[in-house]
This record gives sequence, C-alpha cells and structure tokens, in this order.
Amino acid sequence: MRAPIHSSAVPSPMKRSGLWPLRLLNFFMADVQAGVGPFLGVFLLAHSWQAGSIGTVMTIGGVAGMLLTAPAGALVDATTRKRAYVAICAGFTVLASAIILVSQEFWLVAATLVATAIAGAAIGPAITGITLGMVKQKGFNRQNGENQAFNHAGNVVGAGLSGLLGWWFGLEAVFVLAAVFGVLAILAVLAIPADAIDDAAARGAEAEDGSATEIGGIGVLLASKPLLVLAAALACFHLGNAAMLPLYGMAVVSAKQGDPASFTALTIVVAQAVMIVTALVAMHMAERGGSWWVLLISFLALPLRGVIAAHFINHWGVWPVQVLDGIGAGLQSVAVPGLVAHILNGTGRVNVGQGAVMTVQGAGAALSPALGGWIAQDFGYGPAFLVLGGFALISVALWVGFAGVMAPTRRS
Repeated sequence: MRAPIHSSAVPSPMKRSGLWPLRLLNFFMADVQAGVGPFLGVFLLAHSWQAGSIGTVMTIGGVAGMLLTAPAGALVDATTRKRAYVAICAGFTVLASAIILVSQEFWLVAATLVATAIAGAAIGPAITGITLGMVKQKGFNRQNGENQAFNHAGNVVGAGLSGLLGWWFGLEAVFVLAAVFGVLAILAVLAIPADAIDDAAARGAEAEDGSATEIGGIGVLLASKPLLVLAAALACFHLGNAAMLPLYGMAVVSAKQGDPASFTALTIVVAQAVMIVTALVAMHMAERGGSWWVLLISFLALPLRGVIAAHFINHWGVWPVQVLDGIGAGLQSVAVPGLVAHILNGTGRVNVGQGAVMTVQGAGAALSPALGGWIAQDFGYGPAFLVLGGFALISVALWVGFAGVMAPTRRS
C-alpha cells in the first residue's frame, strides 16, 4: 500500500509556479488542435477538391485519432513524463502543417491528418492529467475552467491572425502560423516544473482523504453506467456537430458570400470569443449546481444552430450560428472533463476514461464530415445542416431518459 498523499485545494508554491505555463500551453495549443481544421476545407476546395472528398479525408484522420485516444489516455495514466508526451504530440502537428503545404495529394493529406488526429486526441487527456496532477480533484473544476478560457482565447487570437495573414499572403500562411503556435506550445509545456505534477493525483489514484487507492482495471470503465451514458450522448452530439463549422464555411464561400480566409476566420473568432465567457460561466455553474444541467443546455444548442444554418447561408448568418456553437462547445469543454474526473475518482483510470469518452464521441465526430459532406453534395447544404442538428435531439433523449443513472454526478 502506498504512503498517503497529501491533498489540498490550494496548490503548493511549486505548483503555482507552473500554472501560468499551463495556461499558456492551453492558449498556444488551441491553434494547434483546432485552428487549421476549418481552413483545411476551404484550402483543399481552392485546390480543386470536392466536398465529398474533403469530408472523406477528414473522416480518415478522425477515425485514426478515435481508435488511439483511449490507449493514449492509458499511456498518460502510466507515464511520469507527461510534459515530453505533450511536446512530442505538438511536434507532429508542426511537421504535418509543413507537409500539407508541399503537397495536396489525397493519400499524403490523409496521412498527415492521421498523424495530427492522433496527436490532437492524445493531447487532451495529457493536459487533463497534468492539470489534475497539479491542483487535484478539489481544484480541478476551477482550473479546468481557466484552462478552457485560455484555450478559447488562443483560438480567437489564432483565428484572427489566420484570417489576417490569409488575406495578406494566402491560405498557406494559416499553416505556417499553426506551426509557430506548435513551437510555442512546446516551450510552454517544458516550462512547467516536473515536480509540480503529482503523478498519482494525475490519474485519479487518490481517495477523498488524500490517501493512495488501489488502481482498478480497464473494466471499471465498462462497469460505470454514468460513464457509458455520458459517452453515448456525446457521440450523438458530435455526429451532428463536428461537420457543422467547416461545412458552413464551405457553404458561404461556395455561395460567394465571403472571402475564404477572412470568413473562415470569422466563424472561429465568433464561436471562440463566446466560449471564453461560456467556459467561465460553466465553471461557476458546475461548482454551484453540478455539471448535469450544463451538459443538457449544451445539447439543446445544436438543433437550433442547425435550423439557423440551413436558412441563413450568408455573411451575417455566421453570428447566430457560431454564437450557438460557442455556447455548446464552451459548456462541454468544462463539464465533460469534470464529470469524467468525478465519475472515475479513486480508480486510477481517470485519463484512460477521458480517452475512452473521447474515443466514443470521436466515432461520431469522425463520421460527421463524410456524412455532412455527401449530404451537402447530393442534396444541398440546407438539408445537411438540418440532419446534423437533429442528432443532438438523441443526446437530449439519452441525457434526460437516464437522469436517474446520472444522479450521483448532479453535484459534480
């Protein structure tokens, strides 16, 4: 039996010294994880790709990331070198940005998206583990809220710079900027003191009194009904949500309602600016009333977003469409990690649990671009948005229908 580990909601001086690098890591990692995605669609469209092919190549990358997210989470649980883990993943995204600029051959683009999808999927559990290891369970919701606010701020800055540089120098500049942000993310994670991360706390291997607990097997994930309900609801949501932003950008650009670089940047800036505020609001909502309601509100935002997107494919429709995106994603960015950490606390399997949930929701997200792309190509963008938005109604039904199962998480 391990010796008890002291737990406190107040970080030690060593941990506090690592909080600003942690915030900066979330800021710079934002553009690495999400900034290029929406621009990739219009970039490939400008290189004579069709909507169906763009959706397919994105799905290939998404499937690869989905399959390896849970194993990546297990590695995060096991490794004591979490900083190097994040740095290597960021390095893959830097290399991928350079490759796409050199060639737009289908299988080469697919290979780079596979690499970036794996890296992006792995970074999520790693940053969650680092955060949990620094502030532990009692401080996790608040610090995760701050992390997400910085992450969304990074997306705002990255998207704004991408639009400006893309307008001045062409869409190629967007990929150069993503590589620069990747390098800065590496520097930020290496600035976190290694001793600031408690590896036992980082994997949820602590009881509430701070003592070490028995580390459970992977079977604890399948035995957790709340975790299964959460994963299923998120899978349905992301089946509709993942393709919405890139597809809306493609729809407006195809209708000649906006400049490819600047309009795509605007779609990101609007959503991410809303997410900054929403993440902070969600942090307080979770602390006071629990995360169940936070997630329910996030699910309800998508059907409304799909209806608006279907009827307003023009340069000003981006405002209501992306405000709703910001509300949904901002709420989930805080609620989901907090729920998983609470559900699996004491099992020592928090990060593999984060990865498993991301894998299941990734299954929906991976299918979304291909589904949305082919519907748009065969029936038009309007019907595609309505179908995509409708999937969140299944999430609502699951979340409300199994409210009794989720009762233990109501105050998490």
